[in-house]
Amino acid sequence: MTPGRIIFVNGASSAGKSTLARALQRQLDQPFWHVSIDHFRDSGMLPMDRIRAGDFAWQAMRPAFFRGFHNCLPAIAAAGNDLIVEHIVETPAWLADLTRLLRDVDVYFVGLHCPLAELERRERERGDRTHGDARRDAETIHSFVTYDLELDSSISADVNATTLIAGWKQRRHPSAFQRMVTA
Repeated sequence: MTPGRIIFVNGASSAGKSTLARALQRQLDQPFWHVSIDHFRDSGMLPMDRIRAGDFAWQAMRPAFFRGFHNCLPAIAAAGNDLIVEHIVETPAWLADLTRLLRDVDVYFVGLHCPLAELERRERERGDRTHGDARRDAETIHSFVTYDLELDSSISADVNATTLIAGWKQRRHPSAFQRMVTA
């Protein structure tokens, strides 16, 4: 069985990762799964009502949740599924974990940037994000990574998807993920 490939989009909260992933699914000539921690949260996998009620402490659950999310990615790809993974790679330790776990997977690593004022506007309008997360993410998550491609989400998602697909089809090896594993 041929392992799946991963288009991995890293961007701040409210940067437009989900919008880009949906545009990619519309344009790619192969079926790609869209995988996100939001899907895990929104599907009912997590006991969100109990977390919100204070019965369970999210901060105590968070490390195991993200370890599980990171560990599921190579398993889904190894089964032959192509993935669009959207994530906020918060720390160098998470990046090291992901590059190690995905070292045998064809990963195209994309940084999705968004002007800070626009991020903060989106965060306010969504109403389901903690105020300040977008700023914190924007100031840190792109500082310790190397990308295969960087995009600006103030450009339409369809245009960015077209640009990403063209870059992905011409990708070079070693990829950014492969270079970061050996660094």
